[in-house]
Amino acid sequence: MRIDELTLERFRNYACERAEFDPRCNVIYGENAQGKTNLLEAIAYLSSGRSPRARSDREMIGFEEQDARIGARVFARDREFAMEVELYRGRRRRMRVNQVAAKTAAELSAVFNTVFFCPEDLYLIRDGAAARRKFLDGCLCQLRPRYAAALTSYHKVYEHKTRILRDCGEKPSLLEALPEFNEQMAVTGAVVIHYRAQLCQRLGEYAAAAHGECSGGREELRLTYQTVSTVEDPLGSVGDIAEQLRSHQRSHESAERAAGLCLSGPHKDDIEVFIGGRSARTYSSQGQTRTAALALKLAEREIYQNVTGEYPVLLLDDVLSELDERRQEYVLNRISGGQVFITCCEDDRLEELLGGRVFHVERGIIR
Repeated sequence: MRIDELTLERFRNYACERAEFDPRCNVIYGENAQGKTNLLEAIAYLSSGRSPRARSDREMIGFEEQDARIGARVFARDREFAMEVELYRGRRRRMRVNQVAAKTAAELSAVFNTVFFCPEDLYLIRDGAAARRKFLDGCLCQLRPRYAAALTSYHKVYEHKTRILRDCGEKPSLLEALPEFNEQMAVTGAVVIHYRAQLCQRLGEYAAAAHGECSGGREELRLTYQTVSTVEDPLGSVGDIAEQLRSHQRSHESAERAAGLCLSGPHKDDIEVFIGGRSARTYSSQGQTRTAALALKLAEREIYQNVTGEYPVLLLDDVLSELDERRQEYVLNRISGGQVFITCCEDDRLEELLGGRVFHVERGIIR
């Protein structure tokens, strides 16, 4: 899997740029705030229909512009694809694959996958649960279309139920709709938990091996998936999980109304990371947590390869400068086998180590 050509028009600070890439390694260097991360963001967007940085599509449209376009030639599944996304300020985006309209982001993910790794991800272990849920969701939305649909539905129902609980004091009639939303949350929430638990199990297997290798076999990493307390087996059937979520809803009904908040569901799920049998978030050193975060990201890449038969495009955004020499060497030794993009402030002779091409980005111009 690789991206052969990228065209950016009015995207972030790019007016109109086109670049052709090496199938192995592409080093993108330049000073800060010149557009290196914007380039990787565009590539990541093509794989998932969402940005790893922006909260809305409008943020990716150039200042004083009304629209933006990302176009690409991609090779995957032993064939070529033409991918295109158009973003607008005042209306819905348009996505196409081989000139055919794509209605959902899942149709992009069915063609093209990426793993995006930035300096913030090095703190994934010590961040709050929301960061680890985002990590799980980002991976699963590319790999499992059913998960992406269930997660979108769950978020919509969650927002509706939250408004009901918040406003029912002034409008008691709103409570009549609560059973329907509870049922939808149980059904879609069960799908979310089922897939997250499966991914966590696979991540644990790959990440444990990667962490052990990076730490020289001195440390053991283990992951556990934490979800709603009534769910006895997150790896069980979706039907069983849904029924256990209904039970949790019933037992928390009064508490939810009193608090005006939705207290039952997978929106508070988390991954607990243990190193040497102790909570990494609480007890691990900075070096240990960085090694664990590296292991999770590299495990994500291996899972993609295992599921699709191809390595996803790996996007490393200024990560190497945040790592010590030993971890830099470890990452560079583990990224062979697929296409890689690495950004840095200087070329750092990475092309000599990895081969490939070097691009200089300055004020939104690629040379």
